[in-house]
Amino acid sequence: MDSSKHSDSTSETTNSKSWHFKKQMKAQKQQKLLEQIVKKRTNQGNQCDAVNSKKRTKLEAQLSSVEDRAYPTLAIGGTKSPGPAMAVAGSIIDNAQTPQLKAYLAGQVARAAAIFCVDEIIIYDDTGGHALVGCEQMARILQFLECPQYLRKLLFPIHPDLQFAGIIPPLDLPHHLRRNEALPYREGVVSSRKPVKEFGGGKSYSLVNVGLDRDCRVPKKLPEGVRVTIKFDDSSPTYILKSKGKLKGTAVSPREPKKEANLYWGYSVRIAKSLSKVFSECPFPGGSYDVTVGTSEKGFESRSMKPKAFNNMLIVFGGVQGLEYALENDEEVEENDVRKLFHYYVNTCPTQGSRTIRSEEAILISMSALSHFINK
Repeated sequence: MDSSKHSDSTSETTNSKSWHFKKQMKAQKQQKLLEQIVKKRTNQGNQCDAVNSKKRTKLEAQLSSVEDRAYPTLAIGGTKSPGPAMAVAGSIIDNAQTPQLKAYLAGQVARAAAIFCVDEIIIYDDTGGHALVGCEQMARILQFLECPQYLRKLLFPIHPDLQFAGIIPPLDLPHHLRRNEALPYREGVVSSRKPVKEFGGGKSYSLVNVGLDRDCRVPKKLPEGVRVTIKFDDSSPTYILKSKGKLKGTAVSPREPKKEANLYWGYSVRIAKSLSKVFSECPFPGGSYDVTVGTSEKGFESRSMKPKAFNNMLIVFGGVQGLEYALENDEEVEENDVRKLFHYYVNTCPTQGSRTIRSEEAILISMSALSHFINK
């Protein structure tokens, strides 16, 4: 009897201990689970903070990039000094075998002009009238590449010469602005919409498409479809880039951005029917170039040239057969020595290893070699 009671009490004690142990283990599991939940929520909060921080950082970077794009500092061409003019023989494009290579060759000429801030490109016929088609093709491609992308469809109809312009690397000039970029100046085309008048019968305004959400109002009657350079009344990016409200500006000379804001604003293109026309049809005041430079393997080394002040400088490149060939095919020039047509007749690569230097290569080599002479 006593032994049975003892065994029952022992079993009860064991069961009691077992229940307390299970209860304690359950409490520990619940505590661990609670700690895991708290830790998970803390991590999620930290991740949200990190995401929000990244978003804030990204937004700040975007805002700062807009400010940086609004007033870029140009490593090359940040000067009010006039840029050089460059004359290239149109026959070089006829030397390319396919339309794609012709387009790419013209693109290399445009890239060189953009890199060295050339103000004018002259395409001249060095064959006596047999390369005018090539001259026109090269000039059209050069004009197309210089034009901002948002204006090309408005200014250039579909043409076979521009069929492969898409394979040419972009020039990315300062006036080739994106929709979210702002400068005090911008290129535009006069809209086909009729001029508007201020309320109450005030001034008439022409509407100019400048590649933004709003057309710019210019207080002047301008002919439809004409490309113009616009200076905004307010140069702040917030005023220029906002999508609502009136955007006002003034039509100015294409040379003003360089003179006033140290911005290289592209190049102009003209065609000369002969080598002599390159000089005689100079569009600058005075009708002539201050300094003329001819490039040839028969010239003297360009290293001996010293920097010289100039208002209008001209650098002339020959075709496949050189400047001598261009002079032979020019009936208007009585001079037989091509060197006497220039102030300087130079060889910019006297140590060349190849027998020949291609025209597009010669342009880059020569412009680089003459940079100390150009950047006075």
